[in-house]
Amino acid sequence: MKGSRNLTLLVVLGLVLILGVWGCSGYNSLVKGDQNVKKSWGNVETNYQRRTDLYSSVIKTIEASANFEKSLLKDVVEARAKLGSTTVNVDDQASMDKYQQAQGQMKSAFSNLMGYVENYPDIKTTKSFQDFQTQIEGTENRINVARQDYNKSVESYNLNVKRFPKNLIAGIAGFKEKAYYKSDPGSEKAPDVNFNIK
Repeated sequence: MKGSRNLTLLVVLGLVLILGVWGCSGYNSLVKGDQNVKKSWGNVETNYQRRTDLYSSVIKTIEASANFEKSLLKDVVEARAKLGSTTVNVDDQASMDKYQQAQGQMKSAFSNLMGYVENYPDIKTTKSFQDFQTQIEGTENRINVARQDYNKSVESYNLNVKRFPKNLIAGIAGFKEKAYYKSDPGSEKAPDVNFNIK
């Protein structure tokens, strides 16, 4: 009788130990995934900051080189300020959408300014402006890669949060799905390109 009680106790302790090790391993992989998502988002923000810094540099170049419409510069400055005041929570899709909208407004305002600059050959020929054009192209590519890497890390994390049996640990420990980075509304449509060749 005593022997069977000891065996039962050993079996129960063995199961508790196995479940404990499995639970710790599952929890740690969720923590690792969560940190990877945050790191990936940090890389996206770093590349956006690089773009913003480049925009600031070219604005100074333009200001020093030409007397252009101040309203265009004002739009860029306001869009940059709005972007600076926008915070992102990767757990909240609305927060991500707001940040993405602010990035779009900044890019649009800057595109308008760049279109106006095309009329100023003095600006286009300055070394700093030419350098900017090369750097901004590389930065846009980096932003795109960082967004893709972010979405890959979100996918991996979300699969861990949703799949059985880790979803049990995720539910107990409060791990929730993360928001994906989405494309700008309307970007799924091909742009309308018109060449006015006569």
